[in-house]
Amino acid sequence: MSEEQTVSLVDVLQEDEELEEEASAVLAGSDSDHCSYPQGYVKRQALYACNTCTPKGGQAAGVCLACSYKCHEGHHLFELYTKRNFRCDCGNSKFADAPCKLFHDKDDVNSLNKYGHNFFGEYCTCRRPYPDPEDQVEDEMIQCVLCEDWLHGRHLGCQVPDCAELQEMICESCMNANEFLWSYAARLAVAGRAVESETGRETCADAVAADQVTSSLSRCPAPFKADEAAEPRCKRARLEDGDEPACRLKELEATGVKRVQSGAVFWPSGWRSKLCRCQGCQGRLAEAGLSFLPDESDTVLAYETKGKREEGSAPAHDPLMSALDSLNRVQQLEIIHGYNDMKSELKDFLQTFATEGKVVTSDDIRRFFERQQSRKRRQADGPFNCV
Repeated sequence: MSEEQTVSLVDVLQEDEELEEEASAVLAGSDSDHCSYPQGYVKRQALYACNTCTPKGGQAAGVCLACSYKCHEGHHLFELYTKRNFRCDCGNSKFADAPCKLFHDKDDVNSLNKYGHNFFGEYCTCRRPYPDPEDQVEDEMIQCVLCEDWLHGRHLGCQVPDCAELQEMICESCMNANEFLWSYAARLAVAGRAVESETGRETCADAVAADQVTSSLSRCPAPFKADEAAEPRCKRARLEDGDEPACRLKELEATGVKRVQSGAVFWPSGWRSKLCRCQGCQGRLAEAGLSFLPDESDTVLAYETKGKREEGSAPAHDPLMSALDSLNRVQQLEIIHGYNDMKSELKDFLQTFATEGKVVTSDDIRRFFERQQSRKRRQADGPFNCV
């Protein structure tokens, strides 16, 4: 008979804290009480798709955080994490006879919303669900900056770099759909290493060795550095008022530095600020639907940081204190003392397990609360006197 898998109390507390931080990062930046529809196409928000109301085979639709709580409680929801420039669909024509409970005056459709197979619970190029009960391989999912699909690390066509959570990724499909990004990738992106794909071919390899890249940068007429995002190192003619600045993209292309155009591309922090903002490049981005790309505040990291900041500044809501407001002072004191006693006893009880490095089982917790209930009954019955 195999032993039941157990974890230490420290492991449980650490995992709980990590999950709470992740939830705060995603949810705290969105309103959990009011439908986001009146805000229009929200720059970035937490979204869900309801498989109960809009199943596969129908029209894709997404609902905001508040509607997932108030209008779709108990439904089968797909968590979409966050998406940009989206307007809540809850209650519109895609939901038949299921109106939105939070905001009633909505258009039939939100024509500027973008949808994909994520809205039907499918992810990556393999179009599998997540979590996938048939997939036994432990693999992280990474979101593409452009299409916002989630892809398995092993399906990116390149090796996932260290600290990938601090970098942005653009999948191979989106890179090829916007070929000018390869010119930026040759100079701005994280260096990729070749990996063996499922088809046996090597992908995501750099076209030049690291020493060749360094040599090319030293000869470049306009090298890109973090502290020189606005101007190249070499002297440039002073621009007259109204003159169009030189195109950085053309300067990059003129260096001759190349990169193999295959596999996903990872980008370091701050890379967006180095994209060219000349009139021609702005038009190119707008035509491709990528006007958001030079905006550093568009990143998921910026959204999460904002959510954590708002969560930390918001006063904590304590259900116990809310209930105490409806009681008189004597009742409040009795409950507070009882609550503090129970909390102190539970802390001491769990501390023994942590000190001895033991795990807490469900039987241990059950016995603790059985003792609490037994003690409460004895106190309620009072002393028993024989006559």
